[in-house]
Amino acid sequence: MDSAEFTQAEYSDRLTAVRAAMAIAGLEVLVVSDPSNMAWITGYDGWSFYVHQAVIVGPSGAPLWWGREMDAAGALRTVWMPDDCVLGYDDTYVQNPQKHPMETLTQALAERGWQAAQVGVEMDNYYYSAKAHAVLAKDLRLQDATGLVNWQRAVKSAAEIERMRRAARIVESMHQTILDVAQPGLPKNILVAEILRSSALGAGGHWGDYPAIVPLTPSGMDATAPHLTWDDRPMQRGEAHFFEIAGVYRRYHCPQSRTLFFGEPPAQYRRAEEAVQEATEAALQQARPGNLCEDIANAFNAVLNKHGFSKDSRCGYSIGLSYPPDWGERTLSLRRGDKTVLTPGMCFHFMPALWLDDGGIEITEPLLITEDGVEKFCTLPGSLFVQG
Repeated sequence: MDSAEFTQAEYSDRLTAVRAAMAIAGLEVLVVSDPSNMAWITGYDGWSFYVHQAVIVGPSGAPLWWGREMDAAGALRTVWMPDDCVLGYDDTYVQNPQKHPMETLTQALAERGWQAAQVGVEMDNYYYSAKAHAVLAKDLRLQDATGLVNWQRAVKSAAEIERMRRAARIVESMHQTILDVAQPGLPKNILVAEILRSSALGAGGHWGDYPAIVPLTPSGMDATAPHLTWDDRPMQRGEAHFFEIAGVYRRYHCPQSRTLFFGEPPAQYRRAEEAVQEATEAALQQARPGNLCEDIANAFNAVLNKHGFSKDSRCGYSIGLSYPPDWGERTLSLRRGDKTVLTPGMCFHFMPALWLDDGGIEITEPLLITEDGVEKFCTLPGSLFVQG
């Protein structure tokens, strides 16, 4: 059996963990609309999250997949549950202001005797609309359960970690593609095409999945901002070019960023590189079981500040299984005040990016908390990329 495959026992353990969290929250039924959580519980994998869909976890038995009828075929091919656990609603409910798909979800719960149950919904995620909540609230007793499933995903199983290791090999290959292809005068969109090609081809005999975030590849003054994408402007000497990209294997992400210069970087960037490297080393010394998320951030910021630099935003977040528009898990953050205890199997994107007056520097690492410390998923040197 492939070491990255999920067994029925693993899915059973996940369901048990979710129900334990539901019991603590006083929930009898949980409606899960985040596609990452849906996939983690059931295995469902499809680009159907632009319409209303959900996984329903009841008090006992297998979960239910509920969604658009044409997507039920994809559910039958990807979920682990029996076919009668897949429920599809009629296509006339899709983007029709006269009625709403959540009406059929309410009916499905009523048919199972759950109409009076305390029902949890993920109110603060990208896929659950105000209208959806209003329709459900007409007939159900609802309670916010945002993050309930996300937190059960924080510690990765051996099979999940193997998927992330494969994703790490892919992002390394993508960065090598950048080094092989990038040159002054090359339009950025041409380079991005090669990055995307490399991501899909995969590495180490394993294919590449699509990322939850497209390549973020700004240059020059655009690189003073964190989340810009690309255009057709030719790459130039004397500018910082940073690349925030992720390798993905079967929905598991390993993001990693590096910064490229053609010619010797300005002195300010060399100072920033030194500061980030020293601060990263201090941070990783704190990345061990029993410490807190904030211990990593506090160590990083103390050294960064000593060098005359500051970073107001968090310096990392939990990663793993994800769908657009975000590859973070929306749980743990590496920042002051997050007192979550680090546990073996937790995975982070350590993100010590700095945005300067005339560009940006990103030298980031995907990390795994191990039994006795921390492991970098990737082997790329933690320095600026410099080409003549």
